[in-house]
Amino acid sequence: VKDVIRVYWFLGLIAFGGPTAHVGIFQDHLVRVHQWLKEDLFLELFALAQGLPGPSSSQLIISTAATHGGVLGGSIAFLMWNLPGFVVLTAASLFLYDIIDPSNPPIWLLGVPPAAVALIFKAFYGFALKLDTLGAALAMGTSAVSVLINHDENIPSNSSQFVYPVLLFGGGLLTFLDTYRSKPIGTYSKLPGLDDGPVEQTAFDRKLGYKIGMEIHHGIFMFLFWLVLLVGSITLIGRGYDNKYLEIFEIFYRTGSLVFGGGVVIVPMLQNEVVPKWMTEDQFFQGLGLAQSLPGPFFNFASFLGGTYAGLPGAIVANLGLMGPGFILIFAMLPFWSKARHYSWFQAIIRGLNASAVGLIGGGCIFLYTKSVSDVADAI
Repeated sequence: VKDVIRVYWFLGLIAFGGPTAHVGIFQDHLVRVHQWLKEDLFLELFALAQGLPGPSSSQLIISTAATHGGVLGGSIAFLMWNLPGFVVLTAASLFLYDIIDPSNPPIWLLGVPPAAVALIFKAFYGFALKLDTLGAALAMGTSAVSVLINHDENIPSNSSQFVYPVLLFGGGLLTFLDTYRSKPIGTYSKLPGLDDGPVEQTAFDRKLGYKIGMEIHHGIFMFLFWLVLLVGSITLIGRGYDNKYLEIFEIFYRTGSLVFGGGVVIVPMLQNEVVPKWMTEDQFFQGLGLAQSLPGPFFNFASFLGGTYAGLPGAIVANLGLMGPGFILIFAMLPFWSKARHYSWFQAIIRGLNASAVGLIGGGCIFLYTKSVSDVADAI
């Protein structure tokens, strides 16, 4: 645990630029400087985080720390990573609009939303460069669908919460099936396949499992815990249980459970939930820009939204709600990953999930650009 604190304590203060930049910073810091883990292990955990709902950067922080410090080490690393941005965005939600008029914000704040969109374009470009032929086709397809459902007047605006997971799992299924073609379209590592029988764990894998400190039954318990919270909160709201903080938790927990591929994808989903009920569209995009400009996870944006609506308790509940699914599920998956990481079918599914997630980010670039860039000054 002391080693986790020594290596991770300041990452939440220096990691600017969104998920793409975070991965580069983590790779330099953990693989090259501190030699915390090998590069192939780092890239596997990165792919695993991309294929799970939740904040991919935070899940990468948790999983890399857990390879040395287990559940406690991963939790401590997450807290240090999350806290700086949470404090700043919560303070902004409580005091920013006591200082400025949200209907007539200062010039410097007007430039924040276009700058945020530029960072999203940068993230999309960085991810797209790493795709193979099949991955590029999947990304273009999911991007086109995401643009369609956010701009067609005949399609409900909240349909993304159902369509996005289908697109992501469809991408994973296609890459899985592609591995069984005589001439696959995609590019895959040569690892033991599904029909090759069980893979004997190496001494390194056994040591890794010991450090993580979780068995398959622990992973199943964590998954069931995530599911109970999701179904329970949705059921209570559906039955008309009237509580402001339960409403906040349900919206953010449901969103965090459905969002794959990084923080950018949550923007249209949250916008549909909170605008104009909780705040104006201008306030939403001002908070978005602030979240993009701070170090740490973009999911801290939840603190601004919840705090603007319901003060400090709202900020805490919203942050727990949006971060919770990713936090729980990365721990749920770690024992399965340590057992399945040598199978080609597992690696292929991860590649398909990644490609579809990149497409959703590309779609987000398009419809967020139209909402935040209105003149030449914004474009510049």
